[in-house]
Amino acid sequence: MTASPTPARARSSASLEPGWAEEVRALARRRDAVLLAHNYQLPEIQDVADHTGDSLALSRIAAESDASTIVFCGVHFMAETAKILSPDKTVLIPDAAAGCSLADSITVDQLRAWKAEHPGAVVVSYVNTTAAVKAETDVCCTSSNAVEVVASIPEEKEVLFLPDQFLGAHVRRVLQRENMHVWAGECHVHAGINGATLTAQAEANPDAELFVHPECGCATSALYLAGTGAVPADRVKILSTGGMLDAARTSNAKSVLVATEVGMLHQLRRAAPDIDFRAVNDRASCRYMKMITPEKLLRALREGRDEVRVDPELAARGRAAVQRMIEIGQPGGGE
Repeated sequence: MTASPTPARARSSASLEPGWAEEVRALARRRDAVLLAHNYQLPEIQDVADHTGDSLALSRIAAESDASTIVFCGVHFMAETAKILSPDKTVLIPDAAAGCSLADSITVDQLRAWKAEHPGAVVVSYVNTTAAVKAETDVCCTSSNAVEVVASIPEEKEVLFLPDQFLGAHVRRVLQRENMHVWAGECHVHAGINGATLTAQAEANPDAELFVHPECGCATSALYLAGTGAVPADRVKILSTGGMLDAARTSNAKSVLVATEVGMLHQLRRAAPDIDFRAVNDRASCRYMKMITPEKLLRALREGRDEVRVDPELAARGRAAVQRMIEIGQPGGGE
């Protein structure tokens, strides 16, 4: 598990020159760029962006934007998704080395070998995957519509679900689908938010609601707490990041325990400032997300680096998998 996000915030903010945000916006206007920031980014990156959200929602916003350039403050697969949906636009990421442990948990060669073991199976890929994996996918899904996507597949068809084992287990549990095979991948940050920590926090805060991301290792424990009555069932919510924001805006709770990457707390506190939002694990910080700093954002805008490119044929196949998901139902939150 990575270190607490607090030092990273202090380092990035301490070296900022006055007026850096104004310079970012001026450079973006000059480059005809739209600035996108994922919910897990540093607060100052979120605050300077034109749009903040999950990766799929941001990619769709970018596709609808009139801007010729997309600057995606997130991890690499997210910028790839934006390029897939906006093939004629320039896509920049402030640090090309910002990867993702979940997307990297399955390679395209591994997927092809898995498909060969299950001929005729329908491949369902979470949007948190590389462009090459999306190109080998029948239909994509998000954390908020994964159940709906898998339910749309004829029951006699085998399903290969990838790459997140916790989201896959959640879908299989809800649908009780025995012919659904789940890849054993995980996000290292979400996997580290475990059931023991969640249970201890819930016991210490008996009046708090629980917002739990389905990628978390504690999602099963959250449902167990609800099932046993240890926590009232209506206080346990398994939600995508977009779903968390929607729930925050309508919640009457005084406090909420949040099980996801700690960057999400910034948007939740902005959405519902009267609620006390606290991380279930305050060390759940993604070092890849935090690689995008104000200095790197300025560099990307000044120098036009790093540009993200996706092979046009791969992009077309990946775009078809995303489009099939959208045709099944409104995808809502991406992660």
